[in-house]
Amino acid sequence: MLTDLPNVLTLMRIGSIPLLVGLVAVGHAETDALACVIYTAACITDYLDGMLARRWHQYSDLGRMMDPIADKLLVGALLLTLAGYGRLHWGALFAAIVILLREILVSGLREYMASQHATLPSSRLAKWKTGIQMVAIGMLLAGDRTAALIRLPMLPIAGLGVLLLWISAIPTVLTGWDYLVKGVTRMTASHAAPATPGTPKAAP
Repeated sequence: MLTDLPNVLTLMRIGSIPLLVGLVAVGHAETDALACVIYTAACITDYLDGMLARRWHQYSDLGRMMDPIADKLLVGALLLTLAGYGRLHWGALFAAIVILLREILVSGLREYMASQHATLPSSRLAKWKTGIQMVAIGMLLAGDRTAALIRLPMLPIAGLGVLLLWISAIPTVLTGWDYLVKGVTRMTASHAAPATPGTPKAAP
């Protein structure tokens, strides 16, 4: 149901995207700090919606579809916004491109696996990737202006965010490759499977 709390939390995560983009666009210390706070809250809802759905047995096709979409929309929108406003320094734009390409690849693979009545479960490394990526984006949203706002100007928040984004790119590539191999293996197996008697073969 759309009104189930896990689904409401997922939709709230999507609804936070234009607000976060707007706060980044303003570009003041206060709006950077607020963007970091709102993004942190959105990340918490990502944990809560899955946990509550399992605890309350509120599983739904809508929730299974919208949860990964919400995550990818949030990450994609923020990385593009940060890049657009020149806040991905030290070549971090390339790390962001790797992350976005992997998300598109995995989305396509999951769609294919679903059509084959199979799943592409998340690995432990993928969960580590997600955690590091969340912290990196939060730091990039906060930036050095937030460090000055909280009177810690010597703290290189933006630099740490860039470093963590590059670090997250490593498991991003590794898990993306792992998912790609699993998807291709599934495709190869399905094409190699012999046709059942009386069933015409698919056209090449």
